[in-house]
Amino acid sequence: MLLPMPFPGPFDYAAPAEMALQPGDIVTVPLGHRRQTGVVWDATSSLPPEFAPPPQRTVDAAKLRPVAERLELPPLTAELRRFVDWVAAYTLSAPGMVLAMTLRLHMRGVPTPSTGWLAAFPQPDGLRLTPARQKVLTLLADGTARTTTDLATTAGVGPGVVKGLADAGALTPVPLGPERAFAAPDPFHNLPVLEGAQAEATDALRQTVAEGRFSVTLLEGVTGSGKTEIYLEAIAACLEQGKQALVLLPEIALSAQWMERFTRRFGTQPAIWHSEVGQRARRLTWHGTADGSATVVVGARSALFLPFKNLGLIIVDEEHEALFKQEEGVIYSARDMAVVRARLAGFPIVLVSATPSLESLANVEAGRYRHLVLPSRHGGAALPETRILDMRDHPPPRGLFLSPALTEELTATFERKEQAMLFLNRRGYAPLTLCRACGHRMECPHCTAWLVEHRNRKILSCHFCDHTEPMPEACPSCGAEQSLTPIGPGIERITEEARHLFPDARILVMASDTLGGPAATAEAVGKISRREVDLVIGTQIVAKGWHFPHLTLVGIVDADLGLGGGDLRAGERTIQLLHQVAGRAGRASTPGRVLLQSYTPEHPVMQALLSGDFDAFMTQEAEQRRPGFWPPYGRLAALIVSADTAVAADDAAAALGRVAPYGDGIQVLGPAPAPMAILRGRHRRRLLLRTRKSIAVQPILRRWLGLVKLERQVRVDVDIDPVSFL
Repeated sequence: MLLPMPFPGPFDYAAPAEMALQPGDIVTVPLGHRRQTGVVWDATSSLPPEFAPPPQRTVDAAKLRPVAERLELPPLTAELRRFVDWVAAYTLSAPGMVLAMTLRLHMRGVPTPSTGWLAAFPQPDGLRLTPARQKVLTLLADGTARTTTDLATTAGVGPGVVKGLADAGALTPVPLGPERAFAAPDPFHNLPVLEGAQAEATDALRQTVAEGRFSVTLLEGVTGSGKTEIYLEAIAACLEQGKQALVLLPEIALSAQWMERFTRRFGTQPAIWHSEVGQRARRLTWHGTADGSATVVVGARSALFLPFKNLGLIIVDEEHEALFKQEEGVIYSARDMAVVRARLAGFPIVLVSATPSLESLANVEAGRYRHLVLPSRHGGAALPETRILDMRDHPPPRGLFLSPALTEELTATFERKEQAMLFLNRRGYAPLTLCRACGHRMECPHCTAWLVEHRNRKILSCHFCDHTEPMPEACPSCGAEQSLTPIGPGIERITEEARHLFPDARILVMASDTLGGPAATAEAVGKISRREVDLVIGTQIVAKGWHFPHLTLVGIVDADLGLGGGDLRAGERTIQLLHQVAGRAGRASTPGRVLLQSYTPEHPVMQALLSGDFDAFMTQEAEQRRPGFWPPYGRLAALIVSADTAVAADDAAAALGRVAPYGDGIQVLGPAPAPMAILRGRHRRRLLLRTRKSIAVQPILRRWLGLVKLERQVRVDVDIDPVSFL
């Protein structure tokens, strides 16, 4: 019995004969003095020997406690159980913690019947009719029962109005039946007209889906080439076969415009799965995937663990995005694990990007992935013209951050009644606040990080642990008043500058702390599409596949941001992000222009953006990594040691360092303080295991960790294939 808890493996329980339990059945079992939901697990592991966990000790059958109850829930499929085992073994996580991502507590129980309301007849004497109440009763005059939410939304009143009518006896409750209906997307609704390279790519994907075998296809296309429309046709082919499809998006904000495209193509919306969906809707989607009624699901990385009944296709959009990596709890890459799930179940998967990751390109080179390329934009639109503004030659006025050359282009764009975008991947007003009198820097008390000023809210905030404090009037170190000054720009400061330069421009700010969720994002996107906005100012959220046909100018305020430090993927990440941002310009008939403000225009990333030769840059990047067997030509695994005190973290890291593995093709770097040496009050040290591609790191790590006994306050997190080195 596998329980969704951090135990090293399944537990043994006695199976009552009358239950006739089978692997995959969801049950409740006694655990201590309480009951816990779990899953009947397979007796033998299907994992390869190097991944298989150590055997569990057996328990005398007479001592086993019986299973308490089998729940009326669809059993987890054999494919999903193998997937849970595989993810746990690959990431060196407790299998129960992987199961917990599938078996959430709020998924327990079948969907309950909902209650609707009809108007009572006759109406009670003395009923006080307000205009709001009259709207509700008028709506119910057609005899159709509606839920409280439906009534309130359609009538434009608050739920309290409906409740008041019910309490007064003016409404009669009516059971509506279980809430599990998902409108079926119609694969033949609003068929697109595709030509040339689009039609060829569509035919290839449709054929792949029809064959129904495991394969990985990398769909690469320049921004605006119609990649979404193409993979929607692959989804249509999957639906025609009666199978389910899953689309993974890196950012839930993307779902707003994506949903419009999906609805236009299929006539209805898919099921949605992400952290901001309510518990009731999540429960319905969970059951819908398990019983097959939710035929298409779009969601964030956790949607990969839904219990699909008949999954036949996975699409990973923007596959290069680091957001697909889960950095806490079970540390995994949703992109890579999606490939594993497709392989275990034997169906195709499509990875989509305008700027593919080096890992995916290496798999294409090795013949493991098929490569479909769309070299031009859809509908005859041209790629934007790119220009680098050398800030040494075009410096902004003192205290400002926009080059005169960029402001001139913005002015001309507004005069033509076109839209523009300014991009800076930095939230807040300023990334650093220091004292002019003594040089004191405002730092987070819990992290090795500067506090970011958010002037609109008059606070200083840590973007790593969410610590906030009021902006002080005086320096906390020397007491000097009015001495604290902001250093560097965030988007709030750029917005302030833009409002001063363009007082008549309608400005919209798009950042994670200004958009409250998908609904607010959809509203912002609608304003831009309706041309109610002249200038969009945003962080990386604006790079995510938006289609704004009237946006013709993109200005990148600090193109060098992200190139510093010792991050292995700094160049790759920067060119991907800036290429995606640049791709927002000129997506319709009007040509687009991109201006990059840089102090290092000679950097290979800047030159690649200027020439538009992404492939040449990635080839150069590959040649730099290959000799030292850096990913994707070798394997990495990080051990992150954390403790309440620096001494405990140092001692534990040193102990691990003393017994570090070594051998041909194996190297351990560290221990060393992590770049983020203190995070949320815990002191952190890192060790990095690097091996040749042919060497599996999991057995090495398992043996290595088994050699050291750690104090209770020390925790070691294992990150296989790390993408972040903080």
